[in-house]
Amino acid sequence: MTYEQLKLENQLCFPLYAASHLITRRYQPHLEKLGLTYPQYLVLMVLWENNEMTVNEVSKKLILNTNTVTPLLKRMESLELISRQRSGQDERKVIVRLSEKGRQLREDAASIPGKLARGFIPEVISVKEVADLMEKLKRIVGFLSEEKI
Repeated sequence: MTYEQLKLENQLCFPLYAASHLITRRYQPHLEKLGLTYPQYLVLMVLWENNEMTVNEVSKKLILNTNTVTPLLKRMESLELISRQRSGQDERKVIVRLSEKGRQLREDAASIPGKLARGFIPEVISVKEVADLMEKLKRIVGFLSEEKI
């Protein structure tokens, strides 16, 4: 048996993992200027779209477990980026809201995606190819996130 299926070069997961890791690394200098980590940036992006969500909704949107998101949110609250409050209708739910400081970071963060895109588009991949890739990745994520393990 040759075990071709076990070669790294034959895995879909590795180039996805490597690309994700390297793109996240490219975000770091921009986010450090804002005092943010990449996971904090993801939470803020979700809240910039919605302003108010439950912890479970944030977790679901980011495809993370609540036990991963909760410590992240606590840290963000200590940095005064968000507030957390128990729901008045259901005490089991915790509502996450942007603080004024969290809302203000949106303006500073707005230029980051463009700066990153200019770093490799169109030298490596065209805008159309990026759009196609994003659509394919969204389909894969959608399928995998609904899959019962």
